[in-house]
Amino acid sequence: MDIDALRELRDEREQVNQLYNLFHEETRLTRSQSAQVEFRTTVRYAEQFLFPGARILDLGAGTGIYSLYFAEKGFSVDALELADRNVALFRERLRPDLPVRLRQGSAVDLAAYAGGVYDVVLLMGPLYHLHDAADRAACLREARRVLKPDGVLFASFIHHDMVFMTELGYDGGYFHSGDYDRETMRLHDFPFVFFTVDECRTMLREAGFTIEREIASDGASELMAAQIDAMDDADYAQYLKYHFLRCEKPEMLGFSSHLLFAAKKQSGS
Repeated sequence: MDIDALRELRDEREQVNQLYNLFHEETRLTRSQSAQVEFRTTVRYAEQFLFPGARILDLGAGTGIYSLYFAEKGFSVDALELADRNVALFRERLRPDLPVRLRQGSAVDLAAYAGGVYDVVLLMGPLYHLHDAADRAACLREARRVLKPDGVLFASFIHHDMVFMTELGYDGGYFHSGDYDRETMRLHDFPFVFFTVDECRTMLREAGFTIEREIASDGASELMAAQIDAMDDADYAQYLKYHFLRCEKPEMLGFSSHLLFAAKKQSGS
């Protein structure tokens, strides 16, 4: 099945299943130095809010890259993933000694999880796929419900405005052939759902969260992938130092392919 055939699928679960038969999630964050920037940034920030005994819920856990990383460090992790292929690959990588409990299901429905028990909720993929605003609201509402009063949500988004630039890097004719509205310059949300920085802020605030950090999680790493991947270890370390020192600057959010928001429950919610 190709991307055009995916458009014909009306069942969202089947669409996600088929999408991850095309896009291999198990290598997305590890296949190169440039690809690793998003992963390194996310764990760096999550670790600032973790402490011995902290409990983590990983929603849209993919093939387990974050769950397994934190479990290796001794944290208790519950993981939820929808796509069949991703779940199968996750199970293959999951050792019996690791404190990870994996379920298959949708991040819109967290009925299997008790409220107010998690210190950190990772929402690193579901908002890429939920086309219906009501489903996104339900997903965030459920994430807030299962967090402790002082718990932290880490939500990842694909940055709408940067997609044009990264796609142009792959296809010089993108502005002629790309899948977007020629008048409004708005991308068509397929196969993923895209958001501007302000839309991310509004979505989280309307869901009852207070934003603590706004992070350009991969910065220009996709746009400059060839140059970053050609770096030796010393230059790559300097690039990461540059990125970590600047990834919270407001102006840096504008050219990041992925956006990471750290947010807490609003007081009294």
